This record gives sequence, structure tokens and C-alpha cells, in this order.
Amino acid sequence: MIALGADHGGYALKEEVKKHLQQRGIAFVDFGCHSTESVDYPDMAVAPCQAVVKGECEKALLFCGTGVGISMAANKVRGIRACCCSDSFSAEYTRRHNDANALCLGGRVVGPGLACQLVDIFLDTPFEAGRHARRVEKLSKLEQV
Repeated sequence: MIALGADHGGYALKEEVKKHLQQRGIAFVDFGCHSTESVDYPDMAVAPCQAVVKGECEKALLFCGTGVGISMAANKVRGIRACCCSDSFSAEYTRRHNDANALCLGGRVVGPGLACQLVDIFLDTPFEAGRHARRVEKLSKLEQV
């Protein structure tokens, strides 16, 4: 199960990604927003990220105008490793090396075709662990600082 969340700037892209997930047969929970009415991205990051941390969802896909604001908000949630990506290399290696569990995309930056490619890469790429596991553990310890 994948958690989805967006503010008004990412709403349209979230809706396109939902169609793509449905075509792939991937289950998701849409935590909103549900229109282009203005909402604040920090508020929209909380529920999907909590669902990931609680183990209710495997990963989160988050959307705002640039992807940056919602990634900042998501990274404030203990246990979330969110990345803002707009290229396939970053989407792949943030999974392989950083074990990212939230992908953030900008509705005003990334078109629907590229967004769906990035989502596929992110969801289909495994964490390599090995030497990278030590680094991810260090990221987790930073949450205590």
C-alpha cells in the first residue's frame, strides 16, 4: 500500500499518478488534498508519512508545487527519509543507497509522463543495504540530535 499526499500545487500531478498506480494494480491511500483549493503543504505531509512510519503503508508519494516544501515537511517526521526528485538517476539511487521511503515531486516542475517514470523507478528499486545500511542508520541517529 502506498500513501499519497499533496497540497493544491501538487493536486493535479497526484491525480495523474493515481491513474498510473491503478493501471499498475498498486494499492494506495489518498490522504488528500482533494481539490485545487489552497492548503498548506506541511499539513498534507503528516498523515501519509505517519502511515509509513506506523507500517500501514510501504512508501509515500508526496506532491506540492516544487516538491521541495513537502519534502522538507516530510523529513521532519521521525522515520521518514524523503527525497525531492526530478530525474531518474536520483529516483533510483535514493532508493538503492538511502533507502528513501517518500518520493516528493513538484507539480509545477515535473510533467505527468516523467512523474510516472520516476514513481515506477522509486517503487521498483530495492535498497542495496551493505555499506549503505550503516549510513542510513546514521541518518536515523540524527533524528535524536
